[in-house]
Amino acid sequence: MAGPDLVPLEGYVEYPADEMRRRAREFRETMRRRRSVREFSDRPVPLEIIEDCVLAAASAPSGANRQPWHFAIVSDLSVKRRIREAAEREEQEFYARRAPQEWLEALAPLGTGADKPFLETAPHLIVVFLERYGRGHGARRLKHYYTPESVGIATGILIAALQHAGLACLTHTPSPMGFLREILGRPDNERAFMILVAGYPAPDARVPRIGHKPEKEVMTFVGHGGPEPQAD
Repeated sequence: MAGPDLVPLEGYVEYPADEMRRRAREFRETMRRRRSVREFSDRPVPLEIIEDCVLAAASAPSGANRQPWHFAIVSDLSVKRRIREAAEREEQEFYARRAPQEWLEALAPLGTGADKPFLETAPHLIVVFLERYGRGHGARRLKHYYTPESVGIATGILIAALQHAGLACLTHTPSPMGFLREILGRPDNERAFMILVAGYPAPDARVPRIGHKPEKEVMTFVGHGGPEPQAD
């Protein structure tokens, strides 16, 4: 078996510690302002902004570098309408029959429901597809590794890129999502992973009053003067 083809590291930039602190704090504040928005404006967003955000997501690490993702950017109103109609059919079934009561109670403070007008109003939908396996020469199947984790990392980078660019974003996961592959004509080795709704928030957009976990519940420090980990 041949060894790896290694090349010099290029592109890495090291900053002085104070600059690193500033950049980390600024990015933290940018992401702290992120909110899931359900009321979008129909104001157009230049497609090259979405393209740059998607290409940032495509730089994500992945298992064995298989890059098991595809991003379908939907801007056509008629296609967005078809997606909305199909998603709302699934959501109506979910809220009326499939969802356990505990799940409905967890969603209640967020004000979600079966109606999804944002799928039609927002200028762009980014449908993230997960490749269940790759295709090599001669239609040979290529096994993917850590596929959900890889696509999840890429999706997280995409959400951060949209926020950094100044756009509002919403993650939407109707279940099941098989209709997305059919509507968008994607191959049978892919399955829909998530819809990201991207655009400007409506001028009168409102969001639920929610908070985040306190820092002590988010992270622990081991070996840096913090509490010792508890033995089993």
